[in-house]
Amino acid sequence: MKIMEASYDYVIIGAGSAGCTLANRLSADPEVKVFMIEAGGEDHSPWIHVPVGFVKTMVDPSVNWLFDTEPEPNLNNRQIPIPRGKVLGGSSSINGMIYVRGQARDYDVWAQLGNRGWSYNDVLPYFKRSETREGGGDEFHGEQGPLNVADVTEKAGILDFVIKSAEELGYERNPDYNGASQEGFGYYQLTQKHGRRFSAKAAYLKPARKRRNLRIQTKAQVTNLILENNRVTGVKYFAKGKYHTCVARKEVILCAGSIQTPQILELSGIGNPSILKKFGIQVYHELEGIGENLQDHYASRMNWHIKNAVSLNKYTRGLPLIMEALKYFVMSKGVLTLPAGILAGFIRSRPELESPDIQYHIAHASYKDPSKRVFDDFPGLTIAPCQLRPESRGSVHVKSPDPFIYPAIKQNFFSEEIDCLTHISGMRIARKLMNTNVMANYVEREVLPGDTCESDDELLDFARENGATLYHPVGTCKMGRDSMAVVDERLRVYGIKGLRIVDGSVMPMLTSGNTNAPIIMMAEKAADMINEDVLDSKH
Repeated sequence: MKIMEASYDYVIIGAGSAGCTLANRLSADPEVKVFMIEAGGEDHSPWIHVPVGFVKTMVDPSVNWLFDTEPEPNLNNRQIPIPRGKVLGGSSSINGMIYVRGQARDYDVWAQLGNRGWSYNDVLPYFKRSETREGGGDEFHGEQGPLNVADVTEKAGILDFVIKSAEELGYERNPDYNGASQEGFGYYQLTQKHGRRFSAKAAYLKPARKRRNLRIQTKAQVTNLILENNRVTGVKYFAKGKYHTCVARKEVILCAGSIQTPQILELSGIGNPSILKKFGIQVYHELEGIGENLQDHYASRMNWHIKNAVSLNKYTRGLPLIMEALKYFVMSKGVLTLPAGILAGFIRSRPELESPDIQYHIAHASYKDPSKRVFDDFPGLTIAPCQLRPESRGSVHVKSPDPFIYPAIKQNFFSEEIDCLTHISGMRIARKLMNTNVMANYVEREVLPGDTCESDDELLDFARENGATLYHPVGTCKMGRDSMAVVDERLRVYGIKGLRIVDGSVMPMLTSGNTNAPIIMMAEKAADMINEDVLDSKH
């Protein structure tokens, strides 16, 4: 079989949030040749660009890998869907568009674990550099970056009452959870522009595609890295019915995400020898931490039948839906611009905690069948609590030496008692939110889990049977200095030259919120580190 070869300075694997950012920043130097390989295709699907279309892209095999976990022992052996973007822009092209940086302490803890240069003061400039905040910049926000960050334009009366209800319980109103403090209730900030999704592809890749020194190969799946004497010299991939190789003169940069980055490393003979040998993969380099330390957010969606207020359920059928479609396509406004969560809440489950450990995604909508996104035929409101910093840890490992067979994903949700207790607290506080004087005129009844679900065990059983991931898998190639670390603080893989990892897999600990914004920040910082390391090597 004929093998095609080409040579580049940098080969980027994966055109997701990190890959698009790096492709832009590295190709800004016209003397540098960059090649990016993406298993998915162009972002032509209209459901990508219309914000409410995320309900379609989450289950669309043309733009989504549609992974599933192995049966989860603490979730009644259910297999949990793990959507991941398979398209230019990666998961930023199919996600809920929610922009959350996390807490300052997240990054300070990273630095305390030995990762110099990753404290909050170190990373804030990169958040700002990436961002154009609609309404202008300040000490926390940028105003000249590639990524447009907008406010929710379609606010709702019933959600305003939820904020007032939170205030009745003593929680703060917070118009900017990405500013001085995360704590409190307010509307989400979104990666949108003019009522359309603004993915990493739109923000970073589209402006860079005209550059002659950047080549993008879509519908090409990487099968393994090419190693010579503990150095990665290139990449093998499958495209258009053939296997190809390309040479990386300086570095290969893995941006394939927390599921596929460890899979590619293991297929290349880098990982835990006992796992590799089990599948007949030759061991080139031992790194036991690859595929371990998997973390993710888990949410259980509670919902209520509301009254005396308008719910989005009304707009999902018939004439109201037609009118909203017209409103969107004429003015780029209306309910079709809405994200996965509309109202945010960040609270502490216990008053003695230093910072919030629970996040709420709140929307004035409810589903009869969440898996199929079928809306209830009555006005509904959903509150989905999740624990921000779970202690449960899982893994991702190959199930075969065949690169086209999906890896084994084991999340191990609820394997730690603190995760169970915090989740129950989140559910109980959600009930309190809907049981205040403010909400008395708007709540008809609790639908799920329902009034008959009262004890801690009953609430936990509901969460085990009905909860799902919030699509934030991280940590499977963690940054650090301990024996299970895979990359150093400059994201270079230990013991292998010419290989760096830049994606959510390098997070040592999950950030307190949605992960898209932190991953873009990490790629901005990585671009600087890569350029600095090149300069250092010349001296």
